[in-house]
Amino acid sequence: MPNDLSVPLDRRSFLKVGAAIGGGLALSVVLPPALHPARAANASQPAFAPNAFIRIDRQGVITFVMPMVEMGQGTYTSLPMLLAEELEVGLDQVRLEHAPANDALYANNLLGAQRTGLSSSIRSAWTQLRQAGAVGRTLLIMAAAKRWGVDPATCRAKLGVVFDAGGTRSLGYGQLVDDAVALPVPVPERVPLKDPKDFVLIGTPAKRLDTPDKVRGKAQYGIDARLPGMGIAAIAISPVLGGKPKAVDEAAARSVKGVRQLVRIENAVAVVPFDRCRLQSFLGRAEVVGDDGPNAAISSADIVRQLEEASQRPGAIARREGDVDKGFAAATQRIDATYQMPFLAHATMEPMNCTAHVTKDGCDVWVGTQAMHEMHAAAAQLTGLPKELVRIHNHLLGGGFGRRLDVDGPVLAIKVAQQVEGPVKVVWSREEDIQHDMYRPYYYDRISAGLDSNGRPIAWTHRVCGSSVSARYAPVFFQNGVDVDAVEGSAEPPYALPSIHVDYVRVEPPGVPTAFWRGVGVTHSIFVVESFIDELAAAAKQDPFAYRKALLGHNPRALRVLTLAAEKAGWGTPLPEGRGRGVSLEVGFGSYLAQVAEVEVSDGSVRVHRIVCAVDCGIVVNPD
Repeated sequence: MPNDLSVPLDRRSFLKVGAAIGGGLALSVVLPPALHPARAANASQPAFAPNAFIRIDRQGVITFVMPMVEMGQGTYTSLPMLLAEELEVGLDQVRLEHAPANDALYANNLLGAQRTGLSSSIRSAWTQLRQAGAVGRTLLIMAAAKRWGVDPATCRAKLGVVFDAGGTRSLGYGQLVDDAVALPVPVPERVPLKDPKDFVLIGTPAKRLDTPDKVRGKAQYGIDARLPGMGIAAIAISPVLGGKPKAVDEAAARSVKGVRQLVRIENAVAVVPFDRCRLQSFLGRAEVVGDDGPNAAISSADIVRQLEEASQRPGAIARREGDVDKGFAAATQRIDATYQMPFLAHATMEPMNCTAHVTKDGCDVWVGTQAMHEMHAAAAQLTGLPKELVRIHNHLLGGGFGRRLDVDGPVLAIKVAQQVEGPVKVVWSREEDIQHDMYRPYYYDRISAGLDSNGRPIAWTHRVCGSSVSARYAPVFFQNGVDVDAVEGSAEPPYALPSIHVDYVRVEPPGVPTAFWRGVGVTHSIFVVESFIDELAAAAKQDPFAYRKALLGHNPRALRVLTLAAEKAGWGTPLPEGRGRGVSLEVGFGSYLAQVAEVEVSDGSVRVHRIVCAVDCGIVVNPD
């Protein structure tokens, strides 16, 4: 390897490189030796840490620090594969740790902070973690070459061992720790990454690293936190959104054997008992009387009426191409439709929970969260403590789906902990979890198309009405009155549309909290767009697969997945009476997906017999 990979860095060079590559890797890889713990000239230094993601001790134990969280999506296998591929180790040689709260080191490059969501983990970490692994590999090879007195370019690494050119000498990574920490720091851009044709891990099936502990009951979720002297609290939140507890029969609650403490906060009451099995009965005895607040009279019909009225007025333009008025004037047929998509709860398998311990000297929070940035900031703000005294201990998530991007649950737990001596775990009942979710917005979509004599759309308008999650949570995605998330999938349909006008009307339903939900914007927009395409195909008296295919000549990736799904599903082949097939297409998060569903309707009941999926997501890190 060329010697110019290694350069001494002063502060100015560090800042230049940091600005060039961004993310946690820059801030850790290029720190000068005197400032980085892995570089200290200390014989007792226990580990080689070339960056924020990798730690190797003298025994050869390799630890990967995970910047994103695992909530069932497989990141605790796919992200280690990126690191291990370039570091030249096997997955069976590594152990994993949750990253602490530190935006400077572990920010998601696409989301701008330490968050996991929006299907961004692999896209964000693809270069960052591969560079981290390559830097570690480079230093270890250079350390071995220096000890042997040979050119690093003649050495190679495999499965945590460095070999010389002839393969007669070898040194394990653990044996090279002391040598590696003393070497100058490679600049990440100058460290060669593997050619994809040389991948040995990426693209090959890998067993999930988190599965064994889950099967054996050893996996630690937020709800599994156990601390000496910990109390477990049940919580009753006002049943009316925006309401508050007005009166509480504290004497009655305290008279129940086992009650440790009754805690009142703004919108809820919590009981901290000694007997976990009777949590809810303690709350029942408290006889909470609520002030229903300003939203008590609001009904679902009121919300729908508000959205319907909003759909009649122009919105902020999300996309405008061609002349839709001219297109409609030339159309031989016009199709209009409205779609309503209801509020949806996340219904995670693991209910909301959080354990907190607050003292004058610090705050510790044990939780499973997708939003380390927000969690750390909220805990510091609530307690008035400096961030360096606030420690967030992240855990596996029993389902996230966007619900755990919000920190409303942990905030309640910290407020309870501020009034309780010692650590306390607040666990929501399933009823509280559903009733006080942060829901997917209620969307009201108004969509129209003008068809030419061949049944093809020559004019297309789509108005999306609903609340803006981005305006609250990620303002960078709310620009000029348009919520990018709300119109995702609507503003850029994959089909050829000569004229298109898409706009967005922000409507905030009174009292109902909304948030990112599972596939975020596309969870509603794809249903609307694809259902409407089916309506157009029916109006044109054309097969829905053939209709879509005719509109995709400009979009070969979309056309390929659509065609493949139809072929594998046997589109057009006979089906038993009462059965039919439906097809849909989605482009989202850089991937192209098509599905064909085979469905039976019998006596008013719907049964799905088969779903065929075709997916083009580019490079597949773990196809298992």
